[in-house]
Amino acid sequence: MFTREAWAGLRANVPLTLSDEDLAGLRGITDIVSRADVEEIYLPLTRLLNLHVSAARGLTRVTDDFLGRLAIRRPYIIGVAGSVAVGKSTFARVLRALLAKWPDHPTVELVTTDGFLLSTATLEERGLMDRKGFPESYDLPQMIAFLASVRANMPEVQAPIYSHEAYDVLPDRFQTVRRPDILIFEGLNVLQLSSGGMNRGGSVVASDFFDFSIYLDADEADIERWYIERFLVLQRTVFQRPSSYFHHFRNLSESEAVEVARGIWRRVNLVNLRSNILPTRSRASLMMRKRQDHAITQLWLREA
Repeated sequence: MFTREAWAGLRANVPLTLSDEDLAGLRGITDIVSRADVEEIYLPLTRLLNLHVSAARGLTRVTDDFLGRLAIRRPYIIGVAGSVAVGKSTFARVLRALLAKWPDHPTVELVTTDGFLLSTATLEERGLMDRKGFPESYDLPQMIAFLASVRANMPEVQAPIYSHEAYDVLPDRFQTVRRPDILIFEGLNVLQLSSGGMNRGGSVVASDFFDFSIYLDADEADIERWYIERFLVLQRTVFQRPSSYFHHFRNLSESEAVEVARGIWRRVNLVNLRSNILPTRSRASLMMRKRQDHAITQLWLREA
């Protein structure tokens, strides 16, 4: 276990490669990431991951030499897990930007699991709209096929694209991944051992493809507050657009919006956190705990 200060001391001589303007462009609408966070938390992490990537490549070369085949540089895959509203997306974006500055692995892709959600029509047909984000709401075979293809170093692999405004997967829209040095795979349930009742037992799961995994943690009360704060911002902005799935919330008073957000959090997201997401925390290679101001203050690193 590391305090923030102890972790910051592991940065060594890793330079800061993001400007304040770069950082501002990577933040989410309510997420707070300071220059100090980058220097004291992210830069030591990129140093650790750079060492892991180098070691993994060395191990791959050993296997290739043993088999007498041409050495192939395979993608290093990092999983990022945690609750809704805990700051995963901002964390993953900042991490991607910093890792891409290292000369040993300049091609870093970020893919979220949202694109692998079942379509809204399918979720409605199966009565799963209130289970969106739960393990059973994902197209697990499609997700596994994507990760397997990336791991196999296929020239091009496509991931579906999700629109938070439409609240649905966009048909015929894809993100193309072309043999990245590093893939960051971010989502709620990426460390799950089963798909919520399907394919239990000896089935392949997303985390089987990860070389390293990170879990973002915080007190439930803080995450609930961050969720409500984000809902209020969206209600004043994105929800005002007729194309928004949540357009019907546009004219709520602030107190009404708070109650709606709290209801969604407690009925859906808190249940998912307690039942599915939080139990996977101990499986992560690194667990990072945030306090109420979003600053990461404690870290737990798995030694093996």
